[in-house]
Amino acid sequence: MNVIYPLAVPKGRRLCCEVCEAPAERVCRACTVTYYCGVIHQRADWGSIHEKICQLLIPLRTSMPFYNSEEERQHGLQQLQQRQKHLIEFCYTVAQKYLFEGKHEDAVPAALHSLRFRMNVHGLSSVELVPAYLLLAEASLGLGRIVQAEEYLSQAKWTVLKSTECSYATHSLLHRNLGLLYMAKENYEEARYHLANDIYFASCAFGTEHIRTSGGYFHLANIFYGLKKLDLADTLYTKVSEIWNNYLNDHYQVLSQARIQQIDLLGKRFETDTGLDEAQEAEAIQILTSILNIRESTSDKAPQKTVFVLKILVMLYHQMMNSSKASFPRRAACLKWRKQSLQLNSAMFCPATLAFVPSASPYSKKIQMLLTFLAQEYATRAFNLAKEQQLSVQEQNAVQDLLNLISAEEAHPVT
Repeated sequence: MNVIYPLAVPKGRRLCCEVCEAPAERVCRACTVTYYCGVIHQRADWGSIHEKICQLLIPLRTSMPFYNSEEERQHGLQQLQQRQKHLIEFCYTVAQKYLFEGKHEDAVPAALHSLRFRMNVHGLSSVELVPAYLLLAEASLGLGRIVQAEEYLSQAKWTVLKSTECSYATHSLLHRNLGLLYMAKENYEEARYHLANDIYFASCAFGTEHIRTSGGYFHLANIFYGLKKLDLADTLYTKVSEIWNNYLNDHYQVLSQARIQQIDLLGKRFETDTGLDEAQEAEAIQILTSILNIRESTSDKAPQKTVFVLKILVMLYHQMMNSSKASFPRRAACLKWRKQSLQLNSAMFCPATLAFVPSASPYSKKIQMLLTFLAQEYATRAFNLAKEQQLSVQEQNAVQDLLNLISAEEAHPVT
């Protein structure tokens, strides 16, 4: 049974819902340490994050065992803290990924878990709480809850102001979310101010040409695009595209070198890695797909820019396809984004097509086939556009090289 019996709860102990902190009436049967106010919040938490961390919560929320020595007790405390730190990062990454995929409702429970673990490890006033507040603020903005977003951002801003050890990266995230807030309120002057600060602090932390800085350029470009200042928007979209191109091209060159060697010393095919976590890959897909949609609407004026973005997406997609860290859920999310941006046979994306792939089989040949097909589709579109618009032979050859690389991968898939 999932229902909590009041007489079974120790006197003076208050059980709260994991999602809204209201008095709990249900408990998770799998872990028995997580409580909910009702079925709706239990299902929301399970679909968001709880299914992934259910069993990991048991040692964190049960009494510590009796230790025979102080040394053993300290070791147990260190292990407990390491588990909490791992869950902080894991929940944060999952929530970020949901946000970039547009799943704002799913992001909330994961972000709340990250926030609570941060409070347990770092205290109630630590600057380490700020990233979680910002995730919750962004999720609230996506759900249209402006007032709630302002509350989370106020809490984050106050925490930053009290701290003397706040990093440039945290300042960057704060200003980016403040910029998004003012964009939602259509106060574009304030939004530009905060996004400019976001770019400044991200540049101090990572450099002006880093992918972590590109998000600020992208959101600033969106403002100018909405204000019909197309020249400024175009410059910034180009900047973002170049940043991602430079980053992915480095990995593409590594892959090309491995292609020449064919196999490594162990006799296995070389497996590339994008160097990105799941949230960063989802962000790249979101940003580049959005830029592609804008470029394609004006491809008759600047076809080379459309081809450029298509090539970047091919590189990203191809490297994700071969990534040694790839998992089925991430690839399924990738398919969702591609379905939105490509007019393809919908049967390839129906649940029946993907259902045959077990989550424990991240290197499924059939998923690889779908991913290869989509990479080829982007590359083919780029090549056809380059020929139609009579772009330079060098440009056409570059796209042809990508097509050849994908074809070679299809002929000799990673196993």
